[in-house]
Parts: sequence; structure tokens; C-alpha cells
Amino acid sequence: MGVPQISNRSGQTANRSEPARGGSERPAWSRRGILTVLGAVPAVAPTGCSGSADASEGTGATAAAGAKTQAKAKVKEPTVTVTPADGTKKADFTSPVEVAVANGTLASVGVTGNDGSTLAGSFNDARTKWTSTRNPYSGTKYTVTATPQGADAHTATFVTKSPGETFVGYFTPEANATSGIGMPVSINFTQAVKDRAAVEKAITVTAEPAVEVVGHWFSDTRLDFRPEAYWAAGTKITLSLRLKDVEGANDVYGVQSKDVTFHIGRRQISTVDLPKKTMTVERDGSTLATYPVTGGDAEHTTWSGIMVISERFRQTRMESSTVGLGDEYDIPDVPHAQRLTTSGTFIHGNYWAPTSVFGTSNTSHGCIGLHDAKGANDTSVPGSTFHNSSTLGDVVIVKNSGEKTVDPANGLSGWNLSWADWKAGSAL
Repeated sequence: MGVPQISNRSGQTANRSEPARGGSERPAWSRRGILTVLGAVPAVAPTGCSGSADASEGTGATAAAGAKTQAKAKVKEPTVTVTPADGTKKADFTSPVEVAVANGTLASVGVTGNDGSTLAGSFNDARTKWTSTRNPYSGTKYTVTATPQGADAHTATFVTKSPGETFVGYFTPEANATSGIGMPVSINFTQAVKDRAAVEKAITVTAEPAVEVVGHWFSDTRLDFRPEAYWAAGTKITLSLRLKDVEGANDVYGVQSKDVTFHIGRRQISTVDLPKKTMTVERDGSTLATYPVTGGDAEHTTWSGIMVISERFRQTRMESSTVGLGDEYDIPDVPHAQRLTTSGTFIHGNYWAPTSVFGTSNTSHGCIGLHDAKGANDTSVPGSTFHNSSTLGDVVIVKNSGEKTVDPANGLSGWNLSWADWKAGSAL
């Protein structure tokens, strides 16, 4: 059979070749056709619909995710700062506790001591800072819990240091006592007070029914409180000591934080008229008794003025050497003695003088004497009767003694100061 002839575009005749040995070679026209098809694929792929859409969508998702990450990075978490710092072992107790927040506001703050006390405080207008209304106590462990708005609570702890030297105030009268109308609130400090204003500010005395009560400094170690006139009978008085951590002197701090109350009983005032050698006892507006007495002689005159009973004894020893009078007397069993001044003035029973002395002569070394019996067992004698009718804080007024008015600091004699002079002695 003859070989077919194929004419090309030039009109020439081409021979169809036989396959080479092995039979793998295709005719030339067949190879060109395959190449033509394969060569078209790269041109088609970029223009396909699916390929173009996928590329565009992937780029947008990546950009959005990146934007969200950047936005989160820009929103900072609230940061809480506590002063004193968390973990402080010897924190200062003379400054308030402060809590501040950055990148937010404070929803709540609580500060609790291991003694059970809490510190109240207030926020600034922006609620980015909280400050305690008072300082923390010394020697106390505190836990601070601060919660920012919309965030978890932040907790910090610190321990305040203990003070070096300390002082306390011993007060008169005793807690829950019932006293006479002349009893001031008298406080004696164990260390000299240099910052009187700080200490006086930390002490308040209030009365029911209410009256103005003012403090007066007699020395660096003594502060008394009283109203303008004697307390009213039945008054309830409250002494509030807030001396803990108050710096009374350089590096010397108070330790007390307490309230005590006492009461005023009936109104009793005894008036001694020494030229007449009598004492009249008035109670609640009526005369209770009139006693014959003996007072200080011409060489040992009795203080004049207002005095207050500050101590009471059924019997006590009296020695002249303790009041600067040498060895003039030493009586081991003076009956029914009641102290009027620190310097040694008493109103007391007297069993060693003749009965005729009382009401007729002033023969004592400055004390006021009433007839009494040795042993203090006879309840019918004036010394015993007056003693039994009296109480701490009762007023005793001495008139016409020939002596000057007692120093207001001598015993509980502050009533001898005018109200203006009394108030002038306040550090506030």
C-alpha cells in the first residue's frame, strides 16, 4: 500500500514517518498540538474566577486580624499602686495609706488590720486615688484589697514599725466612778509633752447634758478639763483618749485609744469660814450640817479659795517632815482624812486636841480639823459624820483665812481660775 501524502500550507508534500523503534515517538503534528494546549494553561490560570477571589479574600482577613491585635495592644490593664508598698516590714505609721490606679478607676478599697481595726478613706473626684482618713496604727499588719472597675482585685500587705519611746496618760477620776460636782478630768502624762496641741487635740471630754468643756495645761505633764461652772448633778461625762501614735515629743508616741465614762452625783459644797471657825455643808440647795472647826494658826495659815477632795482615808499617817515643817508632829492614825491640796492640806478628824478648841480657836498647821475619836470607830463625832457624807470631787471653799488663794495647780484647784484664764491655758 502506498504512503499517504499530506500537503502543507506551502503546497509541498510531507511524508508521514514511521515510528522509531520502541514505538514511543508521536507524529510531529500530534506533538505540536499537545504543546499548544499545555502552553495555553499558564495564560488561563491567572484569569480564572476562583483563583482571583481567593487571593483578595485572604489579604483582607489578615489585615482585619492585625487591626484587632493592635487595638487590644492599645487597651492597657489597670495598674494598682499601694503606699506603703506591698511586703514592707517596717512601714511608717505617721502618714495615711494611699491606693492609686493607672489606666482605670477604683471600684472599692478596703484596709484591715490584724487587730481587727479598719481604715476608712475617701476617693478623689476621678476615683483614681484613695486616701485613708487617719494613719495606720504602729506595730500592726494591714491587708489592702483594691478592686479597679471591671478588673480583678489587687491585694497587698504591709507591717507598720513599732514606736521607740511611748507615753500614757493616767486620768482622774477612775472609770465608772461617781464623783462630786467639782471633779475635773485630770490627766498626768508619763513623759513631758512638747507638742501640746497634738496631744490635746487627741483628747476630748463631752458631757450629758452638754456643756462646753475646755482643756488647760498646768505643765508639760498635766492637762485638766472642766466646764465654766461646776458640773450639774447627774451629769454623764465621757473621756475619749485617741493618743495612740500621737507624737507628744520627738520620737515619743502615745499608746492609748479608749473611751471611759464617769458620773457626777449629788451637789455638795462645804464652806469654811475661819474667823467664825465653822463649816457649813450645803447639799442640793439645802443646808445639810454646820460643824465647829479649827484651822491654821497665825504661823501656819490655811490656803483660801476653792479646793476639791482628791483622796479619802479612814485613817492615815501625817508627818510634819513631809510638808517642810521638820519634826513638829508625827501622828500615825489621823482619822477620816480627806486631801484638799497636793502640798498637804487636809480636812480631817482630830482626837488629840481638846473638844473646846473646835469652834473657838485656829490651832492647826494649816489643815481643817473636826472633833473625832481615836481609832475612827465612833460614827457620832463630826469627823466621822462629815467623812461619811463626802465623796471624791466634793467642793470645799475656805474663806477669810488670812492666806492667799491656793495655786490652781495645787491639787484639783483649777476652779480658782476665771473662765477666760482657764481657756487661755488651752493649746487649741
